Amino acid sequence: MTIHQAITSPGCGCDGQDTLKSLISIDEALCRIAAHAAPVGRTESMSLGHAAGRILTQPIRSRSMAPPFDNAAMDGYAVATAALTGDGPWTLPVVARVPAGQGGEPLVGAMAARIFTGAPVPGGADAVVMQEDVSRDGDVIHIRLRPAPGLNIRRAGSDMAAGAAIMDKGCRLGPREIATCAAAGAGVVRVRRRLRVALLVTGDEVRRAGGFRAAAQIWDVNTPMLAAALGSASLELVATEHGADSRTGLARQLDDMASRADLVITTGGISIGEEDHVKPALAGLGGEILFSGVAIKPGKPVSFGRIGSAFWLGLPGNPLSAFVTWQIFGTALVRALTGEAGSVPPRRHVVTAAAIRRKAGRCELRPATLAGFDAHCREVVTFEDATHSGRVGRLPQADGLMFLPADAEELPVGSLVEFQPFHQI
Repeated sequence: MTIHQAITSPGCGCDGQDTLKSLISIDEALCRIAAHAAPVGRTESMSLGHAAGRILTQPIRSRSMAPPFDNAAMDGYAVATAALTGDGPWTLPVVARVPAGQGGEPLVGAMAARIFTGAPVPGGADAVVMQEDVSRDGDVIHIRLRPAPGLNIRRAGSDMAAGAAIMDKGCRLGPREIATCAAAGAGVVRVRRRLRVALLVTGDEVRRAGGFRAAAQIWDVNTPMLAAALGSASLELVATEHGADSRTGLARQLDDMASRADLVITTGGISIGEEDHVKPALAGLGGEILFSGVAIKPGKPVSFGRIGSAFWLGLPGNPLSAFVTWQIFGTALVRALTGEAGSVPPRRHVVTAAAIRRKAGRCELRPATLAGFDAHCREVVTFEDATHSGRVGRLPQADGLMFLPADAEELPVGSLVEFQPFHQI
């Protein structure tokens, strides 16, 4: 098995190509996004129960210890271990009953209290003997084995200390984070307002999926695909439109969208053909293009800029190209605009299950499927023989994108490549 060295060159080796001087690398494009895309300013307070998917703008600190008092980890009997003198078994009177949510009188000497999970441990007691290890006869219990001090007790503050920093700003609130906030007593959190996004899909040939289409027309993949990708609690899709078939019409749509949105996303119309009107329309509005063209396959024309106060992300029109560039650049841009910590989704290394022959020149982002581990405990990926920018039929089987270095024409079985899992914002 051949093992290639880990990829360390910027942009997976796709920069510095003599034939691709007008293109920038993946990493350079991501750096430009990070350098220009600041989080939207306004924040809002909301109840924890409605904050799923939102981005924290203030750290969370614990309002008190968690748990706030010593409590029973299971149903059983609270006892004072020092009162168990001599060798067992020991017989103790049951003098109290302590359910969860109620306190009990302190224990004095050799006595026991019936206690239930989550209930405060009575003063004087330092162990909870689980009910399965106790024999009860009326109002007395028999304990055969000596319990250790601290047995089955959750100590106050063992999860969180009072005032401890629990979560930093920039965290996306999912079920795990919300559980932690609740345990810290944070019933109301400060989050960033929703990012307003507008989507403009170009192409005279596209028609609504499942609807009527003429012989030279195709069904629209990009609109439902990207609308689904934008279906996050931290985003608000304020407009979804089909692009006008003229530069003037596109300019009107872009101008209107930029006035209502923080981010305008377009698909198609960003190459250099006679029917590619998006960039000229943007220029006519005084827009700024921060990059246009990245040394990748598929998705080379992907572009990024500004229209007035809104950011613009121009994705290619071919569906796989649009999906791939959204995964690499769109998710990073949304993270930056929402203030989510870690603006670039992480990558890791995997090994290839088959040999690869390809044309060198651009870093290729090929959908790949995780297929378990090899004998050396490395993750293995399977994949199609080639990347076709218009094909999405195999996307549901893929788990992410593998990065094939720009200068590699052949990769043998077991080659080490970078892999980025698909990410949903």
